[in-house]
Amino acid sequence: MDLTNKEKLIAIISNGIAIFSLYQKRGELPENVTLYDFILKTVPEDLKSELSAELIDEVFDFVSRTHSS
Repeated sequence: MDLTNKEKLIAIISNGIAIFSLYQKRGELPENVTLYDFILKTVPEDLKSELSAELIDEVFDFVSRTHSS
């Protein structure tokens, strides 16, 4: 069973959030790099048309709530 494009994006976004957070804790990110910029750089070109700030926010909210409980 293949993943849908939305499922692929959710996986990429979730992974991007984790890596961004790790790099940020280690101080390994330039100050001007936002989470949105970081994720945008990790999404393959063929999926970028389906990426939105709302989807990133939704995944971020879910991941934050899940890890804080």
